[in-house]
Amino acid sequence: AAPDQSVLDQITQLAEVSGQHDELALAMSMLGLAARSSTPKGVDDEFHALFIGLGRGELVPYGSWYLTGFLMERPLALLRDDLAALGYERAEATHEPEDHIAALCEVMDMLIRDNRGLAVQTDFFNAHLANWAVRFFQDLTQARHAVFYRAVGRFGRALLELEQNYLSMKV
Repeated sequence: AAPDQSVLDQITQLAEVSGQHDELALAMSMLGLAARSSTPKGVDDEFHALFIGLGRGELVPYGSWYLTGFLMERPLALLRDDLAALGYERAEATHEPEDHIAALCEVMDMLIRDNRGLAVQTDFFNAHLANWAVRFFQDLTQARHAVFYRAVGRFGRALLELEQNYLSMKV
């Protein structure tokens, strides 16, 4: 869902992040500035144009779509197997397939917060995000209907690139 005013207010705080030569810091600051100049209604309209649309939005935020060109394909089945093995279950009220970019970012957050270990995080990231998510966020930065979400795309791309570099380090 699109962020409400309280979430936009929280994101606005990112405008103060500094780091002139750090892409993640720049992306965070730009996201904060975008939130500062956005309204919940405007962001909601943008969200619907980008991801819902009439029949389909401008972008399709699912791993199966990016990897195969179709929804509900093998990447989703593999993800469901991995989620079950990790002990994660789909909430009954959820209608979106599990390979939605927001759901996958949430799973990464849970893996980190639950201290599942670097190997588990790396395996999950490589299997379900590394092969398409940066491309999705790049597409979001260039989407015709994106204003606020261009900044979301830049932030998402920078965060995933940092994560990919971190997880690929030999420790």
